[in-house]
Amino acid sequence: MKTKMRRRAALDDVVISRIIIEEFTRDFSDCLQSDVAIIGGGPAGMVAGYYLARAGKRVVLYERKLSVGGGMWGGGIMFNRCVFQEASKPILDEFGVRATARGEGYYVTDSIETVSTLCAAAVKAGVKIFNCISAEDVMVRGDRVTGVVLNWSAVSVARLHVDPITARSGAVVDATGHDAEIAKILIRKIGKKLKTKTGEMLGEKPMWAEVGEKMIVKHTGEIYPGVYVAGMAANAVFGGPRMGPIFGGMLLSGKRVAELIIRGGRAKGR
Repeated sequence: MKTKMRRRAALDDVVISRIIIEEFTRDFSDCLQSDVAIIGGGPAGMVAGYYLARAGKRVVLYERKLSVGGGMWGGGIMFNRCVFQEASKPILDEFGVRATARGEGYYVTDSIETVSTLCAAAVKAGVKIFNCISAEDVMVRGDRVTGVVLNWSAVSVARLHVDPITARSGAVVDATGHDAEIAKILIRKIGKKLKTKTGEMLGEKPMWAEVGEKMIVKHTGEIYPGVYVAGMAANAVFGGPRMGPIFGGMLLSGKRVAELIIRGGRAKGR
């Protein structure tokens, strides 16, 4: 008895390219208007996106590098293990990250599992992530930021003069780490008007994990109408100490900024 063999279609290079272009273009175009635009795909940004999406917000996250996760891929001191404190353990549990207790309130995770799990959870919750894209400016209408101005990261690296893309959003989260890139753009474009003592960035202070981890959560919040800061960028803006090789504060900050935006009730892109 002869078994009928289904003939497999030959792979067509042009068809493959067309699928990629059409799918990406459709998705990207749909995301040019959102409730919340998160700039930076580190742990704080992904956690914030997860909780916002779970609350029904339309969330888009832009990451300038090829991969999300920030420095968490390398764990602490390039050893792929991440240390978390007791306060952040419930977030690890909610995401399904396996954590081993090491006594005195410390927990350790595998950095690769941690990043990949945070990312997968955020995407499954509804966060749209676009990598290789940088924010080079903000949209300001009146006294409020109403969106971001984007460009391909390769454009900035090559220093090309290429017109950017505009994306409207109800709120913008600066989760760009130590550099606090959105905060710097605001100061450069509109002056010293941040919600700090001087109106400008106060700068990150020397490393002190105990204080830095507390301050990163305390400093999480709105720095200009429509713009919030989370993660390491929070301490850079408000002058908190560097936290060093511990990651719990970034998870707590991500959840905190999501709660503030949800509670504020004004995160509808129009």
